[in-house]
Amino acid sequence: MRRYLQWRGYQVHYVQNFTDIDDKILNRAKTEGSSMQAIADRYIAAYLEDIRRLNILDADEYPRVTEHIPAIYQLIQALEDKGYAYAVDGDVYYNVRQFAEYGKLSGRQLEQMQARAGGRVDPNDSEFKKHYPFDFALWKAAKPGKLAWESLLGKGRPGWHIECSAMIRARLGEAIDIHGDGGDLVFPHHKNEIAQSEVLTGQPLANYWLHNGMVTVNGEKISKSLGNFTTIRSLLDGKTH
Repeated sequence: MRRYLQWRGYQVHYVQNFTDIDDKILNRAKTEGSSMQAIADRYIAAYLEDIRRLNILDADEYPRVTEHIPAIYQLIQALEDKGYAYAVDGDVYYNVRQFAEYGKLSGRQLEQMQARAGGRVDPNDSEFKKHYPFDFALWKAAKPGKLAWESLLGKGRPGWHIECSAMIRARLGEAIDIHGDGGDLVFPHHKNEIAQSEVLTGQPLANYWLHNGMVTVNGEKISKSLGNFTTIRSLLDGKTH
């Protein structure tokens, strides 16, 4: 799509992010006696090698979450200041009921999601700190043995959804032309990105949302758990049939 837009005469600035904060990465680093950055570097290098063999052009920028921690907690602080986020025992959650258009991308309104989930969770439950079942974490308080950063929010690490909003804002500004990804991320990831970003900017996060479908084998989605996949490298090296 990027090549087509350029062919049509559009100026394209393409950004692709890497999520390099992840429990799986941290666990692999512990197992190998390495660092999270070393593991991330290795897999990013392997990914770039594979896509270049497919003749896919490099992105103009490859931002990483670990490069944007200050931008992340600044965004969270702005949400708190405007009353869209609240802190509980070091965690910070987004208050979805404050955003009237929550779920508009997926077409699932909050009432429909609540009914589908079978009711709400008791906010007084000691094991459930959120005020509302669909509130989501912006910042997670530090836990023993887990990677954490010092911030004005306390020691901890960012939630998944806030990472992308912060990177978009830092690299491309308050709004972008096209946001793409897999169809499985429409709900909940992209609806949460919209909620975080648009309440602060007052404008659409993206003018167009493009979602690709999932690759299937014999009618089933490819997944590691099913083992019904092969890697790009194996295909290119002719090691599969």
